Amino acid sequence: MAFLRRISTRQLLGLAAAVAALAAGTTAIAIAATTGGPTPPPKSLDRAVHDALVAPPPEGVTARVHFTDNLIGESVLEGSDPILGGASGRLWATADGKLRLELQADVSKGSAGDFQLLVDGNRFTAYDPGTETTYRGTLPEDSAGKEEAGHDEPPSLSEVQGGIQEVMEHATLGDAVPSDVAGRPAYTVRVSPKANGGLVGGADLAWDAENGIPLRAAVYAKGESSPVLELSVTDISLGPVSESVFEVSPPPGSKNVVIQPPAGGSGANGSTPPSGLETIQANVAFQLSAPPTLAGRAREEVRQVASGEDAGALVTYGKGLDGIAVLELPVSTEGSGEEGGGLQLPSVSIEGVVAAHQLETPLGTLIRFRRAGVEYTVVGSVTAAVAQEAAQGL
Repeated sequence: MAFLRRISTRQLLGLAAAVAALAAGTTAIAIAATTGGPTPPPKSLDRAVHDALVAPPPEGVTARVHFTDNLIGESVLEGSDPILGGASGRLWATADGKLRLELQADVSKGSAGDFQLLVDGNRFTAYDPGTETTYRGTLPEDSAGKEEAGHDEPPSLSEVQGGIQEVMEHATLGDAVPSDVAGRPAYTVRVSPKANGGLVGGADLAWDAENGIPLRAAVYAKGESSPVLELSVTDISLGPVSESVFEVSPPPGSKNVVIQPPAGGSGANGSTPPSGLETIQANVAFQLSAPPTLAGRAREEVRQVASGEDAGALVTYGKGLDGIAVLELPVSTEGSGEEGGGLQLPSVSIEGVVAAHQLETPLGTLIRFRRAGVEYTVVGSVTAAVAQEAAQGL
């Protein structure tokens, strides 16, 4: 976790975008506009979901895609970046857990290269050309327990209905709307947070009516009709995928970052990560700033991140997407949080801080600054005014 002390805002955003692409890619998610193709017959949501889960997946998927990212405006992003600026690309996936997502750079706009995401089982590799960084790691184990009896059995209709009821305790689910995604018959459902949704208005999800493959995902800001993030299929075919497709390596000389998400929220060696204000204060070499409330939100948790000389804290306030997270880390002698790498973030005034930078997006705000040898990153699905109030309160 030492890279946390050196990661810049550009790298932080690149990592977040890579994680988003990973989350979409590992389920072969893609989006497309209606093309006038076939639509399936009407079904209730529970029936449509159940049929998707019990349908046998195809041997492989090959698709042309287009990724749209409207989080960052052109005034902030310099040049062409396939992750932060959007791009066209290709996707391959197999039923045995292999996936490759390639977003092709626009070299005419000075792009550094193509974004590549490779997944093989629970291992992943993502190359971000904007920072010339390769992220490698493993996906978390299934906390439900893979060895439980009947784990591989498809869920019954009653189990699907129970799962939908659990989701509806926190979100509003629309009907399964018959649709057409890249020429494939599909069902589309809108998911919207019921409370504490922050700036997130909702998401559209769609899946193939014949084989259950996820085919559509789009995230919307509150009050907006156009998606902020979109990965769209322009052409798709089903069938075997050659093994050679997955024989791709990041460019030589790229920086390497290893990410090992703990399984089930556990810490190193399966232990629970240290938490609690007094415990974490004893483990870090600087004075934590963790007031009981921040921007009208009560402090929820103080958890340690990294260890040794890198030890810092993640302090959370509020509940749900409307909450605020504060990452506090010691300033590295190598320098951390340096801007650049294709980003020009506007400055914001924070009392007692020489320089602070702010990134405001339709889905949230990030503010980063240093004070007395500590670097603070304030982030949440909140407006810039709320994020600034939180930063002022530290």
